[in-house]
Amino acid sequence: MATETLNTPATEPPPSTVTITGEPNPPENTVAVSHPSPDTKPPTDDEHGEKRKRTESETETDEQTEKNGSVHPLWKTSLCSYFRRTGESCSHGDTCRYAHGEAELRIRPDNTWDPTSEKAKKMKVETEDGDVVTEEGCDDNVVDKCFLNVPMKWTSDKLKEFLNDQGVEYKSAKTRKGMVVGFVSFETVEQVKAATEKLQGKPIGNKNLKIVDASPRSFERKVKPSLESDNKGEDEGLVNDDSTPGHSVSKGRSARDAVTPLAHMSYADQLEHKKKNIMQILKKLARNGRKACPDGVAQPDWIVKSREIGGLACKLEGIIESPLVNGYRNKCEFSVGYSLQGKPTVGFLLGNFREGVTAVEEPSDCPNVSKISCKYAEIFQNFLQSSTFPIWNRMTNTGFWRQLTVREGRRQVSIPEVDLGESNIAEVLLMVQISSAGFDDEAINVELEKMAEAFVVGASTNSPPLPLTVLVVQDHQGVSNVAPADAPLRSLPLVKSEVVAEARIQDYINNLRFCISPTAFFQVNTLAAEKLYALAGDWACLGPNTLLFDVCCGTGTIGLTLANRVGMVVGIEMNASAVADANRNAEINGISNCRFVCSKAEDVMGSILKEYLTKEPDANKEETSSPEDKSPDAEDSKMHHFDNVVAIVDPPRVGLHPTVIKALRTHSGLKRLVYISCNPESLMANAIELCAPSADKSEKGNNQNRGWRNMSSASLARQRAKSMPVSDPFQPIKAMAVDLFPHTPHCELVMLLER
Repeated sequence: MATETLNTPATEPPPSTVTITGEPNPPENTVAVSHPSPDTKPPTDDEHGEKRKRTESETETDEQTEKNGSVHPLWKTSLCSYFRRTGESCSHGDTCRYAHGEAELRIRPDNTWDPTSEKAKKMKVETEDGDVVTEEGCDDNVVDKCFLNVPMKWTSDKLKEFLNDQGVEYKSAKTRKGMVVGFVSFETVEQVKAATEKLQGKPIGNKNLKIVDASPRSFERKVKPSLESDNKGEDEGLVNDDSTPGHSVSKGRSARDAVTPLAHMSYADQLEHKKKNIMQILKKLARNGRKACPDGVAQPDWIVKSREIGGLACKLEGIIESPLVNGYRNKCEFSVGYSLQGKPTVGFLLGNFREGVTAVEEPSDCPNVSKISCKYAEIFQNFLQSSTFPIWNRMTNTGFWRQLTVREGRRQVSIPEVDLGESNIAEVLLMVQISSAGFDDEAINVELEKMAEAFVVGASTNSPPLPLTVLVVQDHQGVSNVAPADAPLRSLPLVKSEVVAEARIQDYINNLRFCISPTAFFQVNTLAAEKLYALAGDWACLGPNTLLFDVCCGTGTIGLTLANRVGMVVGIEMNASAVADANRNAEINGISNCRFVCSKAEDVMGSILKEYLTKEPDANKEETSSPEDKSPDAEDSKMHHFDNVVAIVDPPRVGLHPTVIKALRTHSGLKRLVYISCNPESLMANAIELCAPSADKSEKGNNQNRGWRNMSSASLARQRAKSMPVSDPFQPIKAMAVDLFPHTPHCELVMLLER
């Protein structure tokens, strides 16, 4: 097969090769012609500013193209760079592959014009109704401009004041803190021209203002529809410009890939993968612990001995596997949005919103989600197809329907009955998150009644019927779907004549019954949580004369499951509904040696430690909690001296607050600490502060803290450790991973710290 490939000079970027033929699938005489991208400017001579001379091979290419009678699809679709600079034709004349004027310019294959052309700049047209729309094929960023060399101290209001003083008409203006740029949006091309004429090169301070095109953020770029429509269904290729980020999702990416990225691996390989990651965290802890040692202070034993165990801060005992690998989640939060095809969908985002991804896909292929949760997502999705209320738009922060949360409660079963799987699910709580701002209350009530009926009918007609215990509506006005603890909740009756049920379901851990409210924390993998709590109790060395602090206790699961092994449990939790659940759980299980305090741990940890670790508490001391936070035996327990004081902490992903860490470390009566973490990185940072040796004198007001915003969590922890009051540090003794999240990269890490 005779193929001729045309070469280009080394100064040009790699060209794209296009095959030009005179007949379909010719066996011979095929000529491969190379054309650069239309957006690539040809190299120019820096001294004279003229276009480079075309090579003989390129001239032959164009002549061959003319002989074959076919035109390259990108021919004359971009303006010549020399023409844009000078307004005159370049030395190539008619043979130049770029256009020398608007008359020569051709539309591109994707139905757009060269964004630098006048045709592309005619962006706005008025419809008969007076609405402003974007003309097909125009680039939006011609009316969004970036102002360079703006004084760094200018605020957005100062920029607006400057534009108003100069008589510039604009739509919006803003600056970025700590940057010398401003972003100004205009409504018409005429406003852009007027602003450019007035402000381009205008002196501001010791610099001249420069106006350039602003590149749109990734999630603001619209996806152009494909020109190929052959053999395509009616729905294929549809995009929703408000919330569909087709360009941001890699080809073939699914909800399964986004939510369970390890699902393609065998479970044994997943465990090995997680074990290796945990070992890297322990090595990182040892390295940073060594760096955190103050000058002139000997390295602690755990750092010295780390060299003997492969650089680990402590020995990794292994990883405990989950009893249930598929469908293990008892809580799923499904986003409401649009699929890549523009269909209203209830499921999971295909990526991070900060990367511009807003497309949602159904959860049916995610192995960690139960079939019951998937079915309720499908029922809600079918209801949304006919709902007159809009879906929440993440770009404009407007809409009504936001999220569906499904919580499942299992029957009391023993471990051998795990194989029964979803047949053990006895109760289901549904929580639908809405944003009611701007909607009529009466219309909302009617729509919510329709939704409740849809859930009831869908659950009852399914085979087998689905359990449905509670239906709750959460009203949240914020930008993110993460609602505050005090967001309004409203229970809906499942039957019109029925009294609204209490918004709680029940689940079992270690044969104890737990009430769970809609927003309370409860481990998502119940069966694996039993193994986690048993491990924490074994490592804590509990006994009848033990005082156990359960920090970040949630609904009290850790403290209550270990209450029969200790003398007293004190739980601390900031979520009021979770504390109410914890007190209720203690009551229904007949446990009287537990007290739960509703407050942030950083606010009360110090005073509570003093309260219980002091042998003779001050009788006149003001109480740190309300009467309802205390059990009947709380007063007597204060007067009892506990020989063994242990804390078990299970903080959120961000880790413990620095104030809590300081309180735990500086109270010498606390000898043992069991740290349970769902984010090993935050455990590593907290362990640095807990385990780094103290300096002879703490370094208060360390100047190195000025750049803390740019520090890693480990670096910041090392700086905090230097200002820690003189106290005995903990030492990491051992660690164990517990896999609560099969098919995902995450797992729980348990570490025992002693001193």
